[in-house]
Amino acid sequence: MTAGLAAAAIEVLAAAEPAEKIRLTNLHAEAWRAGRLAPPAPGDPRPPERPGRPARPELRPPREMPARRKAGSLAGRVALLHALAHIELNAIDLSWDIVARFGAASEGGVPVPRAFCEDWVSVAHDEARHFGMLARRLEELGSAYGALPAHDGLWQASQETAHDMAARLAIVPLVLEARGLDVTPATVENLRRFGDDPSADILQIIHDDEIGHVAAGRRWFGWVCARRGCDTVTTWQELVRRHFRGMLKPPFNIESRSRAEFGPEFYVPLVEQDPPRGE
Repeated sequence: MTAGLAAAAIEVLAAAEPAEKIRLTNLHAEAWRAGRLAPPAPGDPRPPERPGRPARPELRPPREMPARRKAGSLAGRVALLHALAHIELNAIDLSWDIVARFGAASEGGVPVPRAFCEDWVSVAHDEARHFGMLARRLEELGSAYGALPAHDGLWQASQETAHDMAARLAIVPLVLEARGLDVTPATVENLRRFGDDPSADILQIIHDDEIGHVAAGRRWFGWVCARRGCDTVTTWQELVRRHFRGMLKPPFNIESRSRAEFGPEFYVPLVEQDPPRGE
């Protein structure tokens, strides 16, 4: 072992250009799997407050984003794929951030197992592959990542939960990524209806991979709750109420969520009990 995984994660986070972020993700994921990187340890450097970002796209608050275009037009499909590519770029950083921020944590005197980092390095590797597929598809359609504005809401969720591993797991994989499981099947269907099978195929791959990402979030959220001696379902609901700026929106993809062992007992009661909240 010649270097540490936390330092490798921070190197990815610091990279501004997407191509370099992907290159480093692939490099460090391979090194970790080959045993060339030491696990995170107390005293390792902390991740930055914000990751590196390219000069484009222009980042705007969600409320200032242009209105959505219909997927039946080329411009609409480009806007959709650009928004998804931006999500995947953020997801690369969110995965490395959880490694660097929580990989050396302890809960109830028990250190986080090595398998925690193995899961999130694997997720980062998946997200880099997803971004690459979407970026190439944008180029095939005559556009490129950075050609349109994007919003900064995903990283705001990271900052909101930087203090607590349970909160991070509750919000990022178990709200934000789980939402992707809900909306992607209908998007795939729409793309196929408009004859864009290549884009639909990419989104289907992303959906199927993200079942595993939600499962990782559910598994490690359960681990944290077990160490803290708290109920998994009610703790998740409490953290969502506290840290998620918005509301959970049905319909839910119960089949895909259940494949991730994230059952409706978690999220359906929030919809039934909570009044509508502002976006």
